[in-house]
Amino acid sequence: MVYNSAEMEQKAALEAATLMCAAARTAPKAKGLDNIVTLVLTGEDIVKLSDKIKEIGLREFGKEEGHFTRDAMNILKAQAVVMIGVKRVWYGLPYCSMCGFKNCDECKNANANCVFPPMDLGIAIGSAVSAAADLRIDNRIMFSLGKAMEEMDYIEDKNIIWQGIPLSISGKNVFFDRQPSLWQKQQ
Repeated sequence: MVYNSAEMEQKAALEAATLMCAAARTAPKAKGLDNIVTLVLTGEDIVKLSDKIKEIGLREFGKEEGHFTRDAMNILKAQAVVMIGVKRVWYGLPYCSMCGFKNCDECKNANANCVFPPMDLGIAIGSAVSAAADLRIDNRIMFSLGKAMEEMDYIEDKNIIWQGIPLSISGKNVFFDRQPSLWQKQQ
């Protein structure tokens, strides 16, 4: 059997995504509580995510340019997108107040974020992108993908803070030169 380069690169991207999800899962977490959620998107689901990011950019900024549009175009060059999220929970640690509130009850009542889940998310993302780097897979952490994911229906739980990491295997890192003008000229 013969596999062409596109098939092998897609397979490599999915294998990298699998290892990235495992790295996120096994990353250290505050109090040993695992509230990490992962998801991998490919093909048409990347297109849907891109469309949602463009929609948000237009809705929130009133124009079809800027970092949301740039990121929406950028991910269309990716073979896979790894989404890593963390459930919004409150850890109930005594004598903390790192969130700016006196205690966890005040933080929760204000619907503010406990600082520990976002820290766990950051550690999980760091572990995941390290796995991708070890495999020499181009990637970039993107906030805009996370904001779009909050509005999409991939999972029922809407109480999750998301970040996205597109993966690309190509002759040039598509996540390096990211000025919107460059993308507009290439279209």
